[in-house]
Amino acid sequence: MAEKKTKFQRKGKKGTLSLSVSTAIDDDRPVYIAGNFNNWQLPDENYRLTKKGEGRYSFLFKDTTSLPPLLEYKYAKANWEGRELDEYGEEIQNRRLLASIRQHEEEVHLWSHAGLPYNSSLLPKIQVIDEAFEIPQLIKTRRISALLPHDYEEGTKRYPVLYLQDGQNLFDDYAPFGNWAIDKKLAQLSEKGIGDFIVVAIDHAEADRVKEFTPSVGGNLGKGQGKKYVRFLADTLKPYVDKHFRTLPQRIHTGIGGSSMGGLISIYAGLMYPEVYGRLLIFSPSLWAAPNIHFHAINFQEIHDTKVYIYGGESESDTMVPNIKQFRKAVEKQGSAANIEFEISIDPHGQHNEARWGKEFPKAIESLFF
Repeated sequence: MAEKKTKFQRKGKKGTLSLSVSTAIDDDRPVYIAGNFNNWQLPDENYRLTKKGEGRYSFLFKDTTSLPPLLEYKYAKANWEGRELDEYGEEIQNRRLLASIRQHEEEVHLWSHAGLPYNSSLLPKIQVIDEAFEIPQLIKTRRISALLPHDYEEGTKRYPVLYLQDGQNLFDDYAPFGNWAIDKKLAQLSEKGIGDFIVVAIDHAEADRVKEFTPSVGGNLGKGQGKKYVRFLADTLKPYVDKHFRTLPQRIHTGIGGSSMGGLISIYAGLMYPEVYGRLLIFSPSLWAAPNIHFHAINFQEIHDTKVYIYGGESESDTMVPNIKQFRKAVEKQGSAANIEFEISIDPHGQHNEARWGKEFPKAIESLFF
């Protein structure tokens, strides 16, 4: 991946702008710069960068004294439908730079495609495994889907697997509370060369969701079915997925995750089955419902080489972030023999919703699997 730098070097009245972009996202479309110096016009051949090599471009401002003192601008491929995005596919604010600055470094992470924040050709293939997959431990059925890499059918490669709770809220554009848009996020990750993994989405139990996601007796929500549910995931669903898809079945290639109560049950599953899961993706976990998660039943001696990514927003509740920090301390205290690597992401303004969890998803994936 090419290092991305911008240098603004004054040479008399001239200024040279040098730009390098990731080779993973570079293509044949021309690169332009547009801003308050050309009325934000695109494409404008007067502001087209010259390609100097793979992922390297430059532009010459012939007279910097004619520029606004404070430049505001963005880069784009071909036109505004190819505008630059941040490293997680989100819109960015205008760049700002004093015209008098001699050198300045910055990055272009991703380009939009046809106005979309992802390349539609890289979208995962969504396959419904079963509309009524049997859960013998609970005597129920459930819809379960697999999101496969866009080129899954073109080779024989094997992939890591991430099991996610609340499948209805992961990629359905018509979900009543919004969705994580993980299909779009997976396309963005694929464009960066780090989208090679399978997501298994397990629908929740609707009215029985809280009951299934409650670990066991003794929490603030009373008796739950969490123990049976996580046994289903480990003993029934994972063997089925490993048999029918080209997976990397080892624990270091297997993750589990979810948000809110789905995050709570994913913590429980990960700690109860350390021989199955080596990666935990936990967003805004409802730790208030089961603050201790029965640590006495967990064999921390077996938890080795485990990565845990936990996200929480300070605008969710007064207890969200303190509970996350307390949980980490409790695990580290109980599991002194374990090798657990935590990454905690705190958003001071983060709220409790699917859109925010979807935004965090690529960051967690990079941390856990790549």
